[in-house]
Amino acid sequence: MTRMILPAGLGIGLLLCSLGAAAEAGAHVERFYGYAYDLDSDRYIYTEVHEQHWQDGREQTATIRYVDPEGSTLGKKSLDYRQDYFVPVYELSLPDLDYEEGIRAAGEDIEMFMRDGDRQKRKSIDKPESVTADSGFHHYLRAHFEELMAGETIKFTFVAAGNLGDYSFRAKRIDDTEFEGKPAVRFKVEAASLLRLVAPKLNLSYDPDSQRLLEYRGPSNIQNPETGKVYDARVAFYSTAPSGVAKLPPLDTEQ
Repeated sequence: MTRMILPAGLGIGLLLCSLGAAAEAGAHVERFYGYAYDLDSDRYIYTEVHEQHWQDGREQTATIRYVDPEGSTLGKKSLDYRQDYFVPVYELSLPDLDYEEGIRAAGEDIEMFMRDGDRQKRKSIDKPESVTADSGFHHYLRAHFEELMAGETIKFTFVAAGNLGDYSFRAKRIDDTEFEGKPAVRFKVEAASLLRLVAPKLNLSYDPDSQRLLEYRGPSNIQNPETGKVYDARVAFYSTAPSGVAKLPPLDTEQ
């Protein structure tokens, strides 16, 4: 299976925090959809089913289920932010591809693993400063939202468990856009070295007031069966199901 340096669990998605979830105290659960489209053809390719558990304004654990248009589950990701809000302990499982990856610990050391069929690898690294991984990347951007809005460039280390590596990246604000008819700000994320010549770039659109992620553009967690590589995808967190999405899976990641 061909992996990319930046998984979308930002897939991304990965990565949506509603205004209510950020503002409310106490424990509660947020459930919502992300709609994924092939970035080149804009063809609808799968749905993300998100479930987030919150406590006192901070996301604690989450689950994402990836479901194709016919209702079949393509994969599942579990995340736990309680060790480190920016580097979640997580596991991504894609059964049809016999593939797994994740982070098992995020204390003083970051312990990564990946399994592709019979090939298994692990790696442990000292935790760098200003580091993030997988969907913790969303929380990292929100923690630096004010600097990004002011035009500053934020540099950080991104840990990619699928590559068993860590890479220098940077984020900065680019031209604004609209989402569902309302103003949105956009941030571009790219490698902070010559790696940017070959590494994928990400564009993320946010609500400037609530800091809610509206749309993600970049590499997906899900593989395109026609190419054998992960999709370059656009994942949109629309307020209502868009036309062309005939059937939605239940808003329950355990289904």
